[in-house]
Amino acid sequence: MAYVEGQTIHDADSHIMELPGTIHRYIDPKHRAAFVEKTGRKDVLPEWFAKASDRHDDPEFRAGAEANILLRKNYEALGAFRADDRPATLDYLGFASQLVFTTACLSNWGLEQMGEVELAIEAARAHNRMMTEFCSVDRRLLATGYVPLIDRQRAPQIAREAIELGAKGLVVPSRHPPGFSPSHRELDPLWAVAEEAGLPILFHVGGEEKMAKDYLENGLPYVKDFHGGDENFTSLTFMAIPLSVWQTLSALVIDGVFDRFPRLKFGAIELGASWLPSLMKFLDSGCAAFGREERLQRLSGKPSEILRRQLRVTPYPHEDVAWIMENSGQDMVLFSSDYPHVEGGRNPLKRFNDSLAGVSDAGRRAFYRDNFIDLMGKGLDPSLHDLPSLQAA
Repeated sequence: MAYVEGQTIHDADSHIMELPGTIHRYIDPKHRAAFVEKTGRKDVLPEWFAKASDRHDDPEFRAGAEANILLRKNYEALGAFRADDRPATLDYLGFASQLVFTTACLSNWGLEQMGEVELAIEAARAHNRMMTEFCSVDRRLLATGYVPLIDRQRAPQIAREAIELGAKGLVVPSRHPPGFSPSHRELDPLWAVAEEAGLPILFHVGGEEKMAKDYLENGLPYVKDFHGGDENFTSLTFMAIPLSVWQTLSALVIDGVFDRFPRLKFGAIELGASWLPSLMKFLDSGCAAFGREERLQRLSGKPSEILRRQLRVTPYPHEDVAWIMENSGQDMVLFSSDYPHVEGGRNPLKRFNDSLAGVSDAGRRAFYRDNFIDLMGKGLDPSLHDLPSLQAA
């Protein structure tokens, strides 16, 4: 029996868990040595990861895949790194589709911040080849392609390449590129490519500017994250997650990008959503305060109205979704599982259903189905809008 039954649910956030060295197979050979030198990521499979991979060949372990579909996480999860297993994962979960992101490449290895323009572009192209190949095994898997903004002239071409490969959404970093704003007019050809293709522009956690490490120097021992290391989020560094996307969205609205491309949808994925009502209010307030600016006078409406028209976001399962809907709009929020990451929890449907208590049936349908269809546009084939059993009904 599938985790979801009798209801169409689209998953706006899932991941592959690349084994170490996976990306090297997709990087042009002439760039591999430089990639290893700059990132420190060698083309090796350490013993622990080799054991994790071998475990998926164990018949007894595989026999428990369906019963443990949301209990096994990261490298133990079915379909985490083997593409051929991922269709069964979707069958067991019961989702109508999954938007699929990388795990290892979320920050494009930091190459853009290093100023390594050529390597950043090659790594993005390698990522796009990797993601589209993985997702090609099942049309319910919606691959995301990454477009670095560091080279404004080549960004549209990278986007076209990703779309030709089969990407259904284009990821850009939520932090600004080194030296200029993401609202720069020379990026308009990129937004035009996405709008013409009917595909969304996506921001995902990992592409933001992290909290300054000075805040961690508090005279106390370092706090471990829930993975037991220092590299992920803690209660303090979690607070910086939406700051970059807040600034980027503000620039894109105020500088007119949303209005110049009114059919282009944007998605903020795994960045939380409790900040959304405040951003909408703060933007409206700022535009009222500085209303004499010519660029503000050209806007098609209040910033909150523009965001409501074109932006969709995924709350975390621990957030109050009903409150977010009430204060921003029920057409702006999406369900996500974060499969197979630990952060998604063992029963995301229950947590979101509890959070949606008191929300109308139309609001719940919007959260689980309609808003995702709206975000994905042509990236989601109409035949996938509903589960086959519900289409027949």
